This record gives sequence, structure tokens and C-alpha cells, in this order.
Amino acid sequence: MKSYKAYLIDLDGTMYRGNQVIKEAPAFIQSLRERNLPFLFLTNNSSLTPEQIAEKLNGMGVSCEPAEVYTTSLAAAEYIRRVKPEARRVFTIGETGLIQALQDNQLTVTEEEPEIVVVGIDRKISYEKLACASLAAQKGALFLSTNPDRAIPTERGLVPGNGAITMAISYASGVEPQFVGKPEPLIVELALQKLGCSAEEVLLVGDNLHTDIAAGVRANVDTLLVYTGITTKEDLTGSKILPTYEANHLQEWKFA
Repeated sequence: MKSYKAYLIDLDGTMYRGNQVIKEAPAFIQSLRERNLPFLFLTNNSSLTPEQIAEKLNGMGVSCEPAEVYTTSLAAAEYIRRVKPEARRVFTIGETGLIQALQDNQLTVTEEEPEIVVVGIDRKISYEKLACASLAAQKGALFLSTNPDRAIPTERGLVPGNGAITMAISYASGVEPQFVGKPEPLIVELALQKLGCSAEEVLLVGDNLHTDIAAGVRANVDTLLVYTGITTKEDLTGSKILPTYEANHLQEWKFA
């Protein structure tokens, strides 16, 4: 076990399950603070702002500042700033977190001749929004999506996730999207730059083998898989994706 200078930490299944805190989470974050180890909460959730996520965590007893939250919305806005710095007009399918992140980066959310299409979860999706996104992509707009999540678990069962919305646009337009969030390495790479750390200096902590751990592996970051969310020990059997470390819960992690 090596010593790490910073941590990237998943939320759902790692810090909480829905609206219930995972009991080991507050002490784990407190341990990071006591050791002066910087961290970012890394989430595929594009619907909420960092302020809203920080409020939720603090309400659960998990100490968090908005600046310690890095969402796919923030990553998408940063990616646009880097690859198309001259672009200003963006057509967006998404909710508050995505719209605010784009506007905070001096991007105009509009249907008029968009240079970029950005898709996030939108629980008020309409046929007209899908049509506008598809037409813009066909005309050459950069096509970004916050994450490829096929479905979202709810109390009713699995409901369509952002990946389902994105692929409807891709199928209609014939244009492949660029995904920003996990399991793609892009969000991890951008988060590393925000921390000011190299891949070798950071540990990524998460509960999902196929999103969190896969993103870490693709970004050459060591990973800790905790069995408090989606993935079970049995899921590792025969898997090509494997974590650097495993733990039943966060309290089992021993800081080097």
C-alpha cells in the first residue's frame, strides 16, 4: 500500500445511498482533513450544482465545501473551454447543474445556431428538445454528453438515464457523442488538473466496478473499490477491470 497525496471520491454508493448516509463516510472525510489530504467528490450527476451537493452532504454529516465537488457539468464546461475556446452558443438538454455550469463559463444556452450540443439528464425531456439536438449535431455542432448511464435506479425500479437520452439523439443524427463522465477517463484527467496532482499521486474511491474503477484504470489512477454500493465481490470474478485495492467499507482503509 502506497501513500497518496490526494483522493477522488465517488458519491452515490460510496458516501450515501439515495438520501441515506453510509455510516463510515463522515469519519473517512474527517480523516482526510486531519491529514491535510486534498480531495474532490467526483460525480456523474449533472443535474445538481456543487452548492446543492455540498448542502446534501453536510446535511448527512459529511463535511464538504462546494469547491470540493466536481461534477460532469463542470467537466463538460471545462472541456468546451479547452477544445473550442471561441465557441459561445450551446444547445443544452439538462437541468440546473448543467445550465449553471455552462453559463458560469460565459456560454450562452440557446437554440439559435448552436456550435455545441451538451446532453445531461433532463426529467422534462421533450420531442422538440431531441429534435433540436439531433439537427444541431447533423449540422456539425460538437456533440457532448455528461455520462453514458443507461438507467437510474429509483424506488420504482430502473428508469431511463442520460445515456438513453444521448443515444436517442445519436441514433437519430448518426453522430457519435463524446462522453465526459465515468467510465471515460476525461473527467478524471480534468479533476487531476484541478487538484494539481499527477495520476500516480491520487487514489480514486468508488463502489461501481464499471464506472468508478473503470475510469480510474483508463486514467492510470490507482483505485479503491468499496462494497457499499453496486458492485459485489462476486462481480470481480472473470472481470477484465480490477481495482488496486478492495474494502468492505471505508473504515477498513488504512492510510499509509
